[in-house]
Amino acid sequence: MKELLSGNIALCKGAMWAGIDAYFGYPITPQNEIPEFFSYEMPKLNKIFVQSESEIAAASMVMGAATTGKKVMTTSSSPGISLMQETLSYMCGCELPAVFANIARCGPGLGGIAPSQADYFQSVHSGGHGDYKLTVLAPASAQETFDLTAMAFYLAFKYRNPVMILTDGLLGQMLEPVENIAPSDKIFSTNPFDTSSWTLSGAKDRKPRHIKSLFLNPIQLEAHNLKLQAKYKKIAEEEVRYEEYQTDDADYLIVAYGSSSRISKGAIEQLRKKGKKIGMLRPITLSPFPSNWLARNAARFKNIVVTELSAGQMLVDVKCAVEGRTTVSFYGRMGGAVFTTEELVAEITKICNL
Repeated sequence: MKELLSGNIALCKGAMWAGIDAYFGYPITPQNEIPEFFSYEMPKLNKIFVQSESEIAAASMVMGAATTGKKVMTTSSSPGISLMQETLSYMCGCELPAVFANIARCGPGLGGIAPSQADYFQSVHSGGHGDYKLTVLAPASAQETFDLTAMAFYLAFKYRNPVMILTDGLLGQMLEPVENIAPSDKIFSTNPFDTSSWTLSGAKDRKPRHIKSLFLNPIQLEAHNLKLQAKYKKIAEEEVRYEEYQTDDADYLIVAYGSSSRISKGAIEQLRKKGKKIGMLRPITLSPFPSNWLARNAARFKNIVVTELSAGQMLVDVKCAVEGRTTVSFYGRMGGAVFTTEELVAEITKICNL
């Protein structure tokens, strides 16, 4: 089955395919199609839709519902996600599974509604307090938005940790064909992970239990933190995902994710027609980041060029992984400006002296 969908609606369909039980959200451009879609579709399935009074309230509702073991999510855009950071820290501390999605817009501050990738630090390096980590997935198409949203619920429950889908207004609004959408009567609504040992479902016939992140004894809190860090390490070992694009014979490498990677692919095609051997590494998981791949392969490239719609945020992680094994360069646009394929070809030609 194939449908023509925007990235935002593909996200909704992916969540429904995964068996979402409840959605809580608050309007903000450029993701308003998502709560609008769920407001129509969730009641048809006897599922929960609530338009909250604020982004903080939406995140708090997600946290409360997650304690019951249900599949819950919220979506927002950059400044709205900023308001959810405290709750994300609490949810990681409480080990609660849920899916958050950021259809990013440009900033800082109120900024504008054009696409941006300037929320990388906030998502990958945790915008809230404490030593916590999110799993962060970065789709590059409507199809991948569908697939990764469905996967996000799986990963959230597998590791009992929130998952962030980081996309942007460009990917959210563009229309593309999406395949393999399950019909509504075959929505996958089962959960392969046993939640009975921790959910708050009423204490009938069992001892009461609680979910908390408050440990006033420093030794107990350190033990809890060590447990969380061990989980994050396991995620880093088992869940790294990336795409290699024409890297086998490449002398130069682009590192890009999301919408920037699509433009970068076009630039690579144009440069290869001119005989320039250039490829791309596209991180699909921004957290955990494909640092090991870069560490293993960096030395064989004459230059690694990071392209982002930001001032250079993923650039920091690329440099940390490369550790001086080769030159790392950067080209980006900010404030909602999006580089073109031709512009990128010209800049890479200049940066790499091609």
